[in-house]
Amino acid sequence: MTPRWPVLGPVLVLVAALPACTEPVPEAPPLDEWDQRLAERVVDYSAALRGAALKLTGELPTLAELKQVANAADDAARKAAYEGLLQQYVTGPRFARQMFRFWQDTLKMGDTPALDSAPAFLAKLTVEDRSYLEALTATSGTCPGFDPQTGAFTAGNCTNTPQTVGLLTHPGMQAHFFSNLAFRRVRWVQETFACGAFPAEVALTATDVGGVSPYTGTFPFTSIAGAATGGRVDFRDTKSVICANCHSNINHIAPLFAYYTDQGQSSQTMAVPVPLPGEPRAQEADYLPPGEGLAWRLGVPVTDMASLGAAMAADPDIASCAIARLWNFALGKPDVVDGPAQVPAATIAEHVAAFQAGGHRLRAALLDIFTSDDFIRF
Repeated sequence: MTPRWPVLGPVLVLVAALPACTEPVPEAPPLDEWDQRLAERVVDYSAALRGAALKLTGELPTLAELKQVANAADDAARKAAYEGLLQQYVTGPRFARQMFRFWQDTLKMGDTPALDSAPAFLAKLTVEDRSYLEALTATSGTCPGFDPQTGAFTAGNCTNTPQTVGLLTHPGMQAHFFSNLAFRRVRWVQETFACGAFPAEVALTATDVGGVSPYTGTFPFTSIAGAATGGRVDFRDTKSVICANCHSNINHIAPLFAYYTDQGQSSQTMAVPVPLPGEPRAQEADYLPPGEGLAWRLGVPVTDMASLGAAMAADPDIASCAIARLWNFALGKPDVVDGPAQVPAATIAEHVAAFQAGGHRLRAALLDIFTSDDFIRF
């Protein structure tokens, strides 16, 4: 038999002669001017110290403190000096005064003893490095006093209600934000702790309810009261569906806050008016149809103030809001709700994660932010 080896030669030659197969080289992404500028920043602990001192103490650093950082032997020593001074700042009386003022601004409450005890409570949580979630769950100690001259707190309990639930039952807040149907109180809760205006939730798909605009709430349109259910305010009015978009959340929370008088005292019956002639007192049927339960968010039912506080404490949006507020404070930005200063989630994601993992401690979160690259690089 004749060998077939000669056949392989030409085949091998043909294969060898084929051009090499190469993947196309992807085009480089366009350079982002701002990413480039961020990458050009350099660490400057002396500049960072000036900003941190003003925020944490209300005063510029002393010459000795500036020299302590500037004259350090190397970068590691400068870092240690800077962080050591931050620790001194957050354990002194000036820090307590700064936090008291910060929480006055944040809570929109202050300048009278009845109102000041709310920011004093949050300042106390911050100074003592306690969990921020106590602002929503604490059962005592929520009406402390504060001396801005000494930075000292005095213990104090709120006495307006048999059930204390953080600042949700605070008498100063209840009186300060008294309104028709308790809606101002609910707005305060939403904007203070969730950092957003209503509507709190928006459905991915809008629903046509026969109105001039579609309904975008997450709760069913029929879950809120209207003329058809005996409500004295028609929240289901299809001529103004935009109202229902917000009230789908508001009406599931507001009844809890309706049981406080204009003096902030708890009441056995609803104590807020309905905006009708004669200002009649609100009733459950004004908010929700019969059988509809209360809820913090869709799928998060609540029954009383304590369960509302627990539901809010478990909501990751509450932790994100707290860090966004502290971030804007550190970086000199305006309020996250009042001003156009929303913080991108990616910017603070690591700080939020550390905050949650570390027990939601406010002072620790501030130190985390004041030592971050975004604060120490210029």
